[in-house]
Amino acid sequence: MASMAVYRVILFDLDGTLTDPKIGITKSLQYALQKLGIDSPSPDALTAFIGPPLHVTFSQQYHLDSHAVSQAVSYYREYFSSYGLYENHVYEGIPSLLEALRVTSRHLVVATSKPSIFAERILDYFGLRAFFDTVIGSNLDGSRSGKTEIIAQALQCYPGMSDAVMIGDRAHDIVGAHNNGIDSVAVTYGYGSLSELREANPTFLAHTVKETERLLAQ
Repeated sequence: MASMAVYRVILFDLDGTLTDPKIGITKSLQYALQKLGIDSPSPDALTAFIGPPLHVTFSQQYHLDSHAVSQAVSYYREYFSSYGLYENHVYEGIPSLLEALRVTSRHLVVATSKPSIFAERILDYFGLRAFFDTVIGSNLDGSRSGKTEIIAQALQCYPGMSDAVMIGDRAHDIVGAHNNGIDSVAVTYGYGSLSELREANPTFLAHTVKETERLLAQ
C-alpha cells in the first residue's frame, strides 16, 4: 500500500460516498421505465445505475437508441426533481468527517456525474453544502458527465496544487483519478463491488466512513 500523504484538495463523489440515494434513484428509474413501457425490475436490480452517468447506463442496460435514452432521462428527472432527490440519506459519520477536514483547512469539492443543479439541491437539503468550496457535476444536456472530465474541471479550481485525492465508490471514480494523475480512495460501503474497486487499483481502500476519516484527517 502507498504511504499516506497530506492531501490539501479532497474531491468527493456524491451518490454512494456522501449519501445513500438508493430509494430515490431506483424509484425514479422505475417511473421512467414504466413510462417507456418497459417492465420495471426490483430496486436491487437497478443499483448499477447509482454512480455512472445516467444516459450511459440506460444505453448499456437497456440497449436504447439515443432518442429513447433522452426520453428515459427526461422521465427520470420528472420524478427525481420533485421527489427522488429527497428520498436519500447522509451516511452516518459523514458530517463529522467533513468537519474534521475543514478545520484543518482542506479544500473540499464534490465531483459527481449527477447534474450540478441536483447535486447542489441535495447538499443544501441535507446541510452539507457549507463544507464544500464548490460542486462540479454534469450539465443537464449530458455534457461533462464523464468522471475524468469532471475531476479535471475540479482540479482547474486549484492551479499548482498537485496534492489532491478523489474519494468514490465506483470504478469510474478511481479511473478518473488515475487519468488526472491524482491519488484515490475507494470506499466499499457504497455501490461498487469489492472486485470492481480492486480491479480499478485505487491508492487506498476504505471499508467505513471512519476508516476514510483516519486516512484523510492527518
